[in-house]
Amino acid sequence: MQNMHEGVQVSSKLEQLQALLAPVVVALGYECWGIEFSAQGRHSLLRVYIDKEGGVLVDDCAIVSRQISGLLDVEDPIAVEYTLEVSSPGMERPLFTLEQFAKFAGEQVKIKLRSPFEGRRNFQGLLRGVEEQDIVVLVEDHEFLLPIDMIDKANIIPSFD
Repeated sequence: MQNMHEGVQVSSKLEQLQALLAPVVVALGYECWGIEFSAQGRHSLLRVYIDKEGGVLVDDCAIVSRQISGLLDVEDPIAVEYTLEVSSPGMERPLFTLEQFAKFAGEQVKIKLRSPFEGRRNFQGLLRGVEEQDIVVLVEDHEFLLPIDMIDKANIIPSFD
């Protein structure tokens, strides 16, 4: 049961970080695409994805990183040593929200769940869209409705045609 509890701690930590950092990103003129936090002792990583019309440049990441670093130093929401990384969503764009999943319907996606669903944790297929709180994915000829709160990671699979 300890594992389930850790998941809850991580998701509430993510919500706390989102509430703290998203307004700063938005105030600087960017979209806060999403936040990932992997707690691994001294090797913990806080990754903040930013986006804007026309794409994100290295300078954009540096500007946001400086502002976020200052805020994190003051607020100190993470008890362990960690690395802050500010990044654009890139080609393998991660998906975090129902709106993002809906926007990218029709794309190929790779999804990893926190715990098994119908005996599996990894799904790769066509993102059909969103139904209420579920992400609809077509894997081979089978349609899966995956609850968004079970999703650990989801990424677009870039197509190069």
